[in-house]
This record gives sequence, C-alpha cells and structure tokens, in this order.
Amino acid sequence: MRMMKALTVAAALACVASGALADQYVRGYTRQNGTYVQPHMRTSPNGNPFDNYSTRGNVNPYTGQAGTHNPYAVPSAPSVPYVGVPSVRTPQAPCYGYGCR
Repeated sequence: MRMMKALTVAAALACVASGALADQYVRGYTRQNGTYVQPHMRTSPNGNPFDNYSTRGNVNPYTGQAGTHNPYAVPSAPSVPYVGVPSVRTPQAPCYGYGCR
C-alpha cells in the first residue's frame, strides 16, 4: 500500500514538473513596423532569464542554435520617450543668506 501511495505521489509530481517546463507554440504575426515573425516555439514565460533558449549557455532544441543573450545585462531604456504627465518643477526653499540665486 505504501508503495502504491509513493508511486501516485511521484506521478503527480512528475506531471506538475513537466507542466512547469512546458514549451509554448507562438503563431506567426506581423509587427507594427510590418516585419513578419515566423511561427516558433518558446519556453513558458516565468520571469527567469536563465532558462530561456536564447540565454548564453543554453541550446534551442528545435533549431540547435546556442543562446547569445547575457542574463546579467541591464535592460536598456525604452526607445520611445515617455509621454505622460508633464514635468513639474520642484519648489525650492527660500534662501535668506549669502549665495542665493
């Protein structure tokens, strides 16, 4: 009976683990700039930069290509300027002595 319970627990854990590591199919689409992106497979998004096919040290099992992205790189600033609330000047404290502007 213990053996059956252990096998059931192991099977359940295997199902959960395989679901967490599942790949996703991405349909082809056209970007705003008109570039068509071919359909492809990707790892499930999870916020971890180390387990993606494109990360340095990993190999894409579908294409055989080695990853090139540095997982430690700091993300660059957005290329589109932020258009939102207009900047507001910070009020300065009054100056009552030498060196006031």
